[in-house]
Amino acid sequence: MAFQKAVKGTILVGGGALASVLGLSQFAHYRRKQVNLAYVQAAECVSEPVNREPPSREAQLLSLQNTAEFDILVIGGGATGCGCALDAVTRGLKTALVERDDFSSGTSSRSTKLIHGGVRYLQKAIMKLDIEQYRMVKEALHERANLLEIAPHLSAPLPIMLPVYKWWQLPYYWVGIKLYDLVAGSNCLKSSYVLSKSRALEHFPMLQKDKLVGAIVYYDGQHNDARMNLAIALTAARYGAATANYMEVVSLLKKTDPHTGKERVSGARCKDVLTGQEFDVRAKCVINATGPFTDTVRKMDDKNAAAICQPSAGVHIVMPGYYSPESMGLLDPATSDGRVIFFLPWQKMTIAGTTDTPTDITHHPIPSEEDINFILNEVRNYLSCDVEVRRGDVLAAWSGIRPLVTDPKSADTQSISRNHVVDISESGLITIAGGKWTTYRSMAEDTINAAIKTHDLKAGPSRTVGLFLQGGKDWSPTLYIRLVQDYGLESEVAQHLAATYGDKAFEVAKMASVTGKRWPIVGVRLVSEFPYIEAEVKYGIKEYACTAVDMISRRTRLAFLNVQAAEEALPRIVELMGRELNWDDYKKEEELETARKFLYYEMGYKSRSEQLTDRSEISLLPSDIDRYKKRFHKFDADQKGFITIVDVQRVLESINVQMDENTLHEILNEVDLNKNGQVELNEFLQLMSAIQKGRVSGSRLAILMKTAEENLDRRVPIPVDRSCGGL
Repeated sequence: MAFQKAVKGTILVGGGALASVLGLSQFAHYRRKQVNLAYVQAAECVSEPVNREPPSREAQLLSLQNTAEFDILVIGGGATGCGCALDAVTRGLKTALVERDDFSSGTSSRSTKLIHGGVRYLQKAIMKLDIEQYRMVKEALHERANLLEIAPHLSAPLPIMLPVYKWWQLPYYWVGIKLYDLVAGSNCLKSSYVLSKSRALEHFPMLQKDKLVGAIVYYDGQHNDARMNLAIALTAARYGAATANYMEVVSLLKKTDPHTGKERVSGARCKDVLTGQEFDVRAKCVINATGPFTDTVRKMDDKNAAAICQPSAGVHIVMPGYYSPESMGLLDPATSDGRVIFFLPWQKMTIAGTTDTPTDITHHPIPSEEDINFILNEVRNYLSCDVEVRRGDVLAAWSGIRPLVTDPKSADTQSISRNHVVDISESGLITIAGGKWTTYRSMAEDTINAAIKTHDLKAGPSRTVGLFLQGGKDWSPTLYIRLVQDYGLESEVAQHLAATYGDKAFEVAKMASVTGKRWPIVGVRLVSEFPYIEAEVKYGIKEYACTAVDMISRRTRLAFLNVQAAEEALPRIVELMGRELNWDDYKKEEELETARKFLYYEMGYKSRSEQLTDRSEISLLPSDIDRYKKRFHKFDADQKGFITIVDVQRVLESINVQMDENTLHEILNEVDLNKNGQVELNEFLQLMSAIQKGRVSGSRLAILMKTAEENLDRRVPIPVDRSCGGL
């Protein structure tokens, strides 16, 4: 019964953003103009959630252990798995979900952050007269409208510019984009339009001017993917699903069907990754929604099962916000090797990606330097020569593994159709594979429909169309103003809380610590450059965060925005979590080490360190070397050949600048390549050489020393905050 049902879909760029990309005034305008977005209503009225708040993880574990038999057990806590759990529980089915890591820890948190129908798939549908590709796009556009409606705090429309550099391409692309609007029908977010060269540069001043003919702007959606995934999981839990992260499936349970004499899957042996405790979870139907690990679970059921997934790696990078306008994205429809690259504003930063290359399956995908440089080179092709695209401006980088449904004989993942497949094994294991983030809900509906039919479960139709996700029901674009007025939060922090937690932002605000300042009254930041506050750590534990990695990557998005900032926030995050979860000193140190390893390998910190090593080449002109030596010796007054914290403090005191020792230690540690507590002249010259080449940017030590040299007589304060420095 393999491949019993192949269903239309597109690409799953997630296994798990903020509405601020448009600005609140524009987003409020969008909400007022609901005529452009067809209002989506649930197929039937859904009863209110059984829980006002999601039960604790401990309560969920007890439910998993003590329930004699569930109707549905979902394996996998990404977007599709959580969507399956929500669809099942709102139909009245007794539902459980287990995830071996954290919710959205896999591909669902590592997407391009778009909610889209797939412009390029529509092009293929037209060029090849492929009706199935057309249906995929139409379905995705319907799902896009629904997702924007049910989670308005986490999603928003985003205009995306397609620059045109040849006259003949203008009508060609215009027709294609207009067809995209036409296929969307009443779900069209806003009509696409053409811009002249001058207007295109006005909207996107960083754009390459030479040979630019004009541009076409169309609309798609954007979201905070990990938070969206978490909202689906929390909503399922509130409706009564027993959901638990860090629960690994060790094996599948089977029993003999008395009517047929055949073995049927009847549950799973589960292990609590945090405690090691094992127990059985029994269910009438087991759903495999494990993304890239689909075949691993299928082989638990049948060791001879043929592979149906071929993994593909997609790398993204994050750069400073000044690389793109605040409310306009860019699409490169034809890169040097035929891929598509998006260049988008996200969380006040700029996200660029993605690549599409075959890869091995791993729990810890690592972005390669080759892929990072490929994206940078493509970005350079579209940006003005006035904008120096520097390797050092990469603030974070990650790789996500897409579980593409493919013929096992296929070698080219780029030509694979992004369909999703519902597969039913001989023993009744239901597998949902492939698809894309945008269509997670329809994928879940198809899967539960198959489960009901195959296992003769008693339930009605899906009720998830129009069903608000956690935080969305009472959200409004002006909700943040109440947070400012009622709690004394900074406006930026209030906007962030409203756009992250929706109507639950008030609960976070109630937990906020008093700052001791005149303003803001409450809301102590974790790091100065970002609006994340300490109260979010406490609230994140209520949202099932169990580790420091959960907190820096999926409850907050610090790791995805700036790995250096995430590393700086780690000690305080671990301290706060340790206080709430009763961690001893050993556990705190373990959490710090694990989180730093995560940043180093999976979020691009390794790439940063490789840009500046003790073997880095010094490529400076003799005049530059003399100039930098002179600067260095202003700090190294004793001609030791190195500088320490004491040397820096001495210079700062001479110009009446005070800086705490911990900050100075952090600044020197960024450049101290051999980690001996001092910066040698050679290390300083390696740093300045790397800065000149663009491999390193925003070095606080370089900025501090240059400013001190220029202002020794003027006695002005020296800025030491990161200046958008990257990897």
